[in-house]
Amino acid sequence: MSATTQKANALKGGEWLIKESNAFETFIPEDFDEEQKMVMEMCQQFLDTEVLPVADRVDKLEPGLMPLLLKKAGDQGLLATSIPEEYGGLGKDLVTANIVSEGLGGGHSFSVAASAHTGIGSLPILYFGTEAQKQKYIPKLASGEWKGAYGLTEPNSGSDALGAKTSAKLSDDGKYYLLNGQKCWITNGGFADVYTVFAKIDGDKFTGFIIERGFEGFTQGPEEHKMGIKGSSTVQLYFQDCKVPVENVLGEIGKGHIIAFNILNIGRLKLCAAVLGGSKRAATTSVQYAATREQFKMPIAKFGAIKHKLAEMAIRIWVGESALYRAAKWIDIKEEELLNAGDSFAKALLGAAEEYAIECAMLKVFGSEVLDFVVDEGVQVHGGNGFSDEYIISKAYRDSRINRIYEGTNEINRLLTVDMVLKRAMKGKLDLMGPAMAVSKELMSIPDFNNDDESAFAKEKKYIINFKKAILMTAGAAVQKLMMQLDKEQEILMNIADMAIEVYHAESALLRVMKLVDKQGEAATSLQIDIMRTYLYDAADRINKAGKDALNSFADGDELRMMHIGLKRFTKVEPFNTKDARRRICAKMLEANEYPF
Repeated sequence: MSATTQKANALKGGEWLIKESNAFETFIPEDFDEEQKMVMEMCQQFLDTEVLPVADRVDKLEPGLMPLLLKKAGDQGLLATSIPEEYGGLGKDLVTANIVSEGLGGGHSFSVAASAHTGIGSLPILYFGTEAQKQKYIPKLASGEWKGAYGLTEPNSGSDALGAKTSAKLSDDGKYYLLNGQKCWITNGGFADVYTVFAKIDGDKFTGFIIERGFEGFTQGPEEHKMGIKGSSTVQLYFQDCKVPVENVLGEIGKGHIIAFNILNIGRLKLCAAVLGGSKRAATTSVQYAATREQFKMPIAKFGAIKHKLAEMAIRIWVGESALYRAAKWIDIKEEELLNAGDSFAKALLGAAEEYAIECAMLKVFGSEVLDFVVDEGVQVHGGNGFSDEYIISKAYRDSRINRIYEGTNEINRLLTVDMVLKRAMKGKLDLMGPAMAVSKELMSIPDFNNDDESAFAKEKKYIINFKKAILMTAGAAVQKLMMQLDKEQEILMNIADMAIEVYHAESALLRVMKLVDKQGEAATSLQIDIMRTYLYDAADRINKAGKDALNSFADGDELRMMHIGLKRFTKVEPFNTKDARRRICAKMLEANEYPF
């Protein structure tokens, strides 16, 4: 069996931290099959023909326009990708579902509405509904005939979702639950037909309910005026003795948190796909502007400062994409394994997503921060024009900002990343103790600077191994020193999360390059090698800084000096001319007149 045709295997969630990954078993975007490539093209055509020509009308919340666009997307099957065929869906895998999210991701407010509808608007019913509930709602949601929304957040409970105050009480005749309370920031709330809403039965049993527009006692507030995604319907929902039939309880009573938190894992992954799609469009907009805007009698694209900006956009997008599809494939593999073991469709996918909840949280953080970087630098490339509403980059800038807040703020996702790794270790699912002890022993020994590996990219592979040692050393020392107090030291947890996010993404970029070189040779992959090497070189400094900030927070004296020496050793990389690498990357972008990788 050749290297490139080996069956892909998946590491367990978080296991990349202590094990080496095989490049040839890593799924990369260049592995998309013909159907997946067509799906991506179809999504982008849909944006170009149906959505972007009416983007200004969407932003003005023209009545009926967004529901119409969603229905058109439904007619083309774009809302039904991952829904099983028996409910009117296409039954595709998670990789394909992410391709749709990415393909529609450059659609500004439309992509928010579509993501909310296909994700939190439909999936709770699909995964947790009874057969009767699924038969009643899912085919209409899959076709776009009905639109979906999700009500979790309240005025006083955002990140603390379980602090919700909305209450539910069984009616005297036992036929209805009477809901009282309000929900806020409800995407698609102004036009949705069906809502998944959470309330506490008898004040303590946090439970999901399916609520239809038109239920007695259910009203909505006016549209919110937002900084960005202005065309996305966002309203408050009000419940005043709202009558919800008992058969519309979703999942088990008192187990609403299982729905709320499990749905977020898939949501975070797909949000990463959507923001990368948006990033590619914004990068293309900036490349085209830089190529035509002249200052000092030449296009600004010829200036080194602009080349640096454009190339850095491409580097971060490409690295993010490498990490995204690596994890999406792992989830698909795990889902298949669980299905083969006899799990139901819903249990298999949720179990697979939960297995990789760490990676989903990291991807959400990285992807949303890439888009913010790309649009911010995009405005800078446009100069004063970037501040004008006439230029699309200003809309992209405003629309981007929300992504670091919803699906769990990036701060919450950083804290979750470390928390979930430590919990997996405590449950025996991840052997962190052995590798962490090995690293602390290594600190006491004479450094071994020999590298017996003479294969291609041996140097880069060594960097990744050492970056992981930097995390194990820092996190291991923090756990040992702070013990049960570590969860109160959010700054240290965020430092460790930043190290982990950098290393997972750097490794994903290296694995993709190694597989590409095997497929198409080094010459054809030279720019991707530039992207990977530039990212690794810069990541070393970022890992070092985050590590130092963490260590300085809890260690002192000889222990601190020793760990600083270790950190320096583990983040040491050879000099690399990133300026020339970025110029080569930018030259390709200008030649293609778009984001080309």
